[in-house]
Amino acid sequence: MKEIKIFSPGTIANVSCGFDTLGCCLDTIGDEMIIRKTDKKGVHITKITGDDLPYETRKNVAGVAALALLEKYDQALDFGFEIEIFKNIKPGSGIGSSAASAAGAVFGINKLLNEPFTAQELILFASKGEELVSNYPIADNVAPALLGGFTLVKGYDPLKILKLPVMDDLYVTILHPQIEIKTAESRAILPEKVNLKDAVKQWANVGALVHALHTEDYNLFGSSLHDLIVEPYRSQFIPGFDQVVKTAKNSGALGSGISGSGPSIFSFCKGMQQAEAVKNIINEIYKKTGIPFHIYVSKINRKGIRII
Repeated sequence: MKEIKIFSPGTIANVSCGFDTLGCCLDTIGDEMIIRKTDKKGVHITKITGDDLPYETRKNVAGVAALALLEKYDQALDFGFEIEIFKNIKPGSGIGSSAASAAGAVFGINKLLNEPFTAQELILFASKGEELVSNYPIADNVAPALLGGFTLVKGYDPLKILKLPVMDDLYVTILHPQIEIKTAESRAILPEKVNLKDAVKQWANVGALVHALHTEDYNLFGSSLHDLIVEPYRSQFIPGFDQVVKTAKNSGALGSGISGSGPSIFSFCKGMQQAEAVKNIINEIYKKTGIPFHIYVSKINRKGIRII
């Protein structure tokens, strides 16, 4: 195989209560990438559409992730790789734009090298790309992009990722206001210390959410979508956040929260019909803000990146 074309999906990180640990993979939102072998050694970004991103390898998350992989490859190569990126996920959206590029790059190169690396190793390489934009090698977006479904980061040293079950009828409605919130800036506003009572409630919610996925308990899943630690700080930068969350809940959503570092807002629902109903209502109320936006409905993607 000399060339591969892939769909690299968007993701929701944190899933309310699981800051830097929980994530899930989306099915209808994502980038496309073409990765091919080339006679020119190294990694080269040759085409980007959909956004103004750097072509310089070490300044592009896809390039950084790809270089991290090649540094660990134990065989000499007499060829290199070209990467074309077709962005459909806007950077700074909170739905895993950088993760899609980083994860897609290592997935594609691994395939072209006949898969010498495991999925866990690919997550580690992709997280190096994430470090470029967030200042931290976080894996809560790249893990679900590569593995699909819901994932939990058990630990970073060493990196340990757990794949969680997916409830069959779980859908998500995502509102993306067309404003940009940079990941590094969004992390900078967070407190270094948290109240112990809030921490106890938070990790109880994480445990309950994981149990809900294993038992297919939609009500428990919805009641676990509460963030006492991060959301109070980040929500103030998202216009209409409280109204969207309240409206979604009153319209039958299981629960809502900030996707990644924002500004996108997710609302999980049971069934596509309910998710579409929530989409229509949020669409009507958010028009009144005067802020341009996109709104999507997606099933949870169980497989992650796919070859197209």
